[in-house]
Amino acid sequence: MIIVLLGYMGSGKSTVGQLLAQNSNTDFLDLDEYIEQNQQATIAEIFKSKGEIVFRKLESEAVKDLINQSDNLVLALGGGTPCYGDTMAFLVEHPNVITVTLNSSIKNLSERLIKEKAKRPLIASIKDEDIPEFIAKHLFERSFFYNQAEISIQTDSLSVAKIVTTIISKITPK
Repeated sequence: MIIVLLGYMGSGKSTVGQLLAQNSNTDFLDLDEYIEQNQQATIAEIFKSKGEIVFRKLESEAVKDLINQSDNLVLALGGGTPCYGDTMAFLVEHPNVITVTLNSSIKNLSERLIKEKAKRPLIASIKDEDIPEFIAKHLFERSFFYNQAEISIQTDSLSVAKIVTTIISKITPK
């Protein structure tokens, strides 16, 4: 089984994914890190040199390759990955994939992302006070895709460990 974590940047996909993989005795892969290794460039450099459209195509191809080459994996997508091309349809229709959306409040996302703006090309140039509105607009645009996930978890009041146990309980056959 392949568990694919989606949600907005800063929602905890990589942190949750690492612990989920540990608890599931499987490998964890962060899509952004995978793309950076393959392209030998950071996401910010790819955005700058090749543009967002090329980056989104790289993401979509990488997701399909990884899913088709794996049997067991926890994969953390980038926040925008499921929203481009046919990526979300591919994930939802794939028989070996379970999609999980991690939902966080705009307030929590803003607090987290303001601290890591330098590492986030999409928000690096946005003023701190404008970040909540930027996130709200993005979440509205992306909700159509995030809402297609088989499992959706509101993470604001949950620890990472509790999020992981919740995911495991929802994917374990009763």
